[in-house]
Amino acid sequence: MEQNNEVKQIDIVKILKAIKEYRKLFFLSLPIVFVLSCALILCVPRFYKCTVKLAPEMSSLSSSSLTDIASSFGIEIGSSSNGGDAIFPELYPDLMASTDFITNLFDVRIKTMKDNVDTTYYEYLLHHQKSAWWDKIFKSVTNFFAEKDSFNNGGRVDPFRLTRQQNGIVKKIGKNIMCDVDKKNYVISITVKDQDPMVCALMADTVRMHLQSFITDYRTKKAAIDLAYIENLFLEAKENYEKSRIAYGAYSDANQDITLTSYRLIRDNLENEMQLQYNNYSALSTQLQSAKAKLQEKTPAFTTLQSATVPVKPAGPKRMIFVLSMLFLTFVIDTLYAAIKTDKNTV
Repeated sequence: MEQNNEVKQIDIVKILKAIKEYRKLFFLSLPIVFVLSCALILCVPRFYKCTVKLAPEMSSLSSSSLTDIASSFGIEIGSSSNGGDAIFPELYPDLMASTDFITNLFDVRIKTMKDNVDTTYYEYLLHHQKSAWWDKIFKSVTNFFAEKDSFNNGGRVDPFRLTRQQNGIVKKIGKNIMCDVDKKNYVISITVKDQDPMVCALMADTVRMHLQSFITDYRTKKAAIDLAYIENLFLEAKENYEKSRIAYGAYSDANQDITLTSYRLIRDNLENEMQLQYNNYSALSTQLQSAKAKLQEKTPAFTTLQSATVPVKPAGPKRMIFVLSMLFLTFVIDTLYAAIKTDKNTV
């Protein structure tokens, strides 16, 4: 143990002597690296992050898996209202990364913190983004060698066939918007990254509303179609009942004092027809109320756990950490170089 400690002490002494011997290397390299690292990191534009957290309603999730397995064998368990969703919260990140979802964000109106830019999100990402000088050079070189986009859709956005420029914006939005779902409690975290804090908060709240709207439309689509169909039948039944009621009343008033059997048979037929139309109208009225209740039941509820707020401090880049890391790396390299040189000179 004493020998090992002695060896380690001798190694440390040698390293310190090597650093002292090559101190000019440290005095020269460290300031240069400090200046270069500061110059590089200052070229990288700062960005902000805003996070929104939601808790969706998951009342039907527990029984959905058993219902799906049973339905694959032709067995129905419970009522149809207990069926599970095809889109689980675990699939929300894939949904938000889809082209259809992202292209719906192109026309969102945004305004920067200093109110000097008021345009759509698409135009903002296309013309109002800062980038480092090496990114500009790389983009210019790739644009020079890239083939020209022969497809032109006249400025319209078609998710089925995007232009090269539109596809680039879709990829940029996909990198700026992230969605994470906690598998334990299904809390949805939506994080938006942007160079402007106001745009960051506005887009985080907009993405939240788009996601809620999509899930609501998906879960209530069938119930809404059923409601519209029953409403049409209800209005038609109401109109038929009104016609039969008016016809019966008019005939009864016109033939009130007539006792002929033929007239009484016609009156009875009209009364029976009116009663049938009323029964149909009454039954559809009950179904209409039930369809409205079912639509309300299918409408999901989202609880906002964390609302969108304008970030005060930038999330990155971490300039101080970058500079210190570069200085530490340079110091380690210089130390290794000095130690190796010292050993060679000693031998």
